[in-house]
Amino acid sequence: MRNITHRQARQLLHNKFVVVLGDSIQRSVYKDLVLLLQKDSYLTLSQLKSKGELSFEQDSLVEGGRLGHMTNGTEYREVRQYRSDHHLVRFYFITRVFSHYMESILADFKRELKPDVVIVNSCVWDVSRYNRKWVKEYKENLNKFFWQMKTILPEESLIMWNMTMPLGKKIVGGFLVPEIEHVGPALRYDVIEANFYSATLADAYGLDVLDLHFLFRFSLHHRMKDGVHWNAVAHRQITCLLLSHAAQAWGVELPKPPATGEYNTAPPTPCPMWQELRPYEGIGPHFYEDGFSTLAHFSAGYLSSDNVEGNNGKI
Repeated sequence: MRNITHRQARQLLHNKFVVVLGDSIQRSVYKDLVLLLQKDSYLTLSQLKSKGELSFEQDSLVEGGRLGHMTNGTEYREVRQYRSDHHLVRFYFITRVFSHYMESILADFKRELKPDVVIVNSCVWDVSRYNRKWVKEYKENLNKFFWQMKTILPEESLIMWNMTMPLGKKIVGGFLVPEIEHVGPALRYDVIEANFYSATLADAYGLDVLDLHFLFRFSLHHRMKDGVHWNAVAHRQITCLLLSHAAQAWGVELPKPPATGEYNTAPPTPCPMWQELRPYEGIGPHFYEDGFSTLAHFSAGYLSSDNVEGNNGKI
């Protein structure tokens, strides 16, 4: 096992433009990456819980957040950016994998600087906030999003789809607003089903799939009491996995850390390198309780040449 240190992260992402897309968990993915690019320390609890702040660890709030209307609704926006002499990391808060807002983000990529790395997930809001009969719409939106990403970004861009992490039996807090409290008990099962669709389709489009649901299924002690979010140790492990895979994808051997050195806090928990990102092999019975089998109706026909957009059905 090896740690991914501050120096290694800086060297690996030297002159790279990284974009993180997603919800509050993805915001913490962004924050941990920004922190690691500057020093070897963990996120604090207040940093994990904060949203929309004007500045975090030398980054800046570009749009939304406290510059706009703070809300738990689907129209909430937050765009953050960290820039140094040799690094650019940007975060977009999204509540739906494909929407008019996402089209505007993709239009920015088309007109402006194209990211070298995209780290993305969108699921929990998609399956709970818009329509309880979410399956068809979610599949269609995934298909539109993946097609646009593959069309707009150059072939060398590394796109990593993060599967949604395990939810708790009981969900509390800001995300579960009163109008959707009734969906709370079933939401963890919806996430398993949605993970299957998103991972299968992402793999069909040639994207990289990081199965965080599988990797953290035995790390539930790192999940916070709200049943949704995760602590700083888990987020450092996620960062480690992401950077390890980026190094593999680029054929880069991570430089060895210096023999001596001090951390600002306890050094990061070693990354589970034996569970590195792997080809998607489908969701097995270890993901759900006996009797749960709602995945069966995801037919192979959805991934036929007639349903995956592209030239003559080719991706």
